[in-house]
Amino acid sequence: MPQDSSFIAALPTSADVDAATRRLAGVALHTPLISSPVLDAITGGRVFLKAETLQRTGSFKFRGAYNKLAATPVAQRAGGVVAFSSGNHAQGVAAAAKLLHMPAVIVMPADAPRAKRERTAALGAEIVLYDREREDREKIANDIASRRNAVLAPPYDDPLIIAGQGTAGTEIVDDLAALGLSPDIVIVNASGGGLAAGVALAVKSRVPAAQFYTAEPQDFDDHARSFKSGQRECNTRPSGSICDALMAQSPGKITFEINRALIGAGVSASDEEAGRAVAFAFHELKLVVEPGGAVALAALLSGKVDVRGKIAVAILSGGNVDPDLFSRLVA
Repeated sequence: MPQDSSFIAALPTSADVDAATRRLAGVALHTPLISSPVLDAITGGRVFLKAETLQRTGSFKFRGAYNKLAATPVAQRAGGVVAFSSGNHAQGVAAAAKLLHMPAVIVMPADAPRAKRERTAALGAEIVLYDREREDREKIANDIASRRNAVLAPPYDDPLIIAGQGTAGTEIVDDLAALGLSPDIVIVNASGGGLAAGVALAVKSRVPAAQFYTAEPQDFDDHARSFKSGQRECNTRPSGSICDALMAQSPGKITFEINRALIGAGVSASDEEAGRAVAFAFHELKLVVEPGGAVALAALLSGKVDVRGKIAVAILSGGNVDPDLFSRLVA
C-alpha cells in the first residue's frame, strides 16, 4: 500500500542514528559484546550477545528516551515529559528527564512488575496506573500531556526514539569491526519494534548483507505475522506471558514501515524457552536478564535461527526482572 510523502519523509534514517550517537556520547553506556564458547558450541556459530542489561536503567530504553528529550528545545521542556510503559521505557524516560531537569509522568499498567514501578518512582517520576485490560494508556498519556503542555515520549513509534535505540547497532558494527568481523545475522527482541528498526537502520547502512530477525514471545508474535501478511497484525490478548517487556499489541506504524523493508522475518520463543535462556545467561554468562530481554537468546538456544558457520549477534535488551520470578527461573 503506498504511503503519503509526508509520512515517508518523517521516517528516521541512518543519519539520524549518527546524530543520536553524537547526542548520547558520554551519557549512554557503550555496552559490551559478550561471547561464550558454550553458546558457540550449542549453536555452531560464533555468537555475540549485546548486553544492554548493563545500560543505564538496565535496558536499551535509556538510549531512545535521552535522544528524544535532549533533542527537545530547552524552551519546550518546562512542561516536562509524559510516557506510557510497562517498565523499561518508564525507567529510561524517568532517568533521562532527571538528567535534563524535566518533570516526568509515567502511565504504567497496574500489573507491571513491582520492581519496575519502584525504580521508576525512585528516579523521581510521578506514576499514573491504569488497567491494561480496560483502559487506553495512550489516551491517558495524551490527555495528561495536553493538560500540562508536556512532551509526549512514545515507547517506540517516534523517529527520535528509534534513532536513539539504533545507537546500539552502531556499537555492534564498531565492536565487531575492531575484531576484524562483521555480522551475518542479527536477532533483536521486538515489542513495538523501535529497537529492531533503529538497529536495522544502523547495521544495514554499513553491512547491507546482514540478515535480521525479530524475536517475540510465543502467541505474541505480531511482527512475524505482520511480515507474512504485509500489514500490521494485532495480538489477540493484551497480556499472558512472563515476557512483560514485549507486550505491545501490534507493530508501530513507523517501525513496521522500516522493519518490513529491512528485516521481514521473525521468530518466537515460548515462556519455557525464555526461562531457560534467563537461566543460561545467569549460569553461563553471570548476567541478569529478564525474560523479555532473553527471547533472542532463547531463539538461538532452541535452534529457531540457524547460525551455523555464521557471525551472529543477539541483543539482551533488558535485565529488570522481578526477583521472585528470577529466582524461580534460575533455580
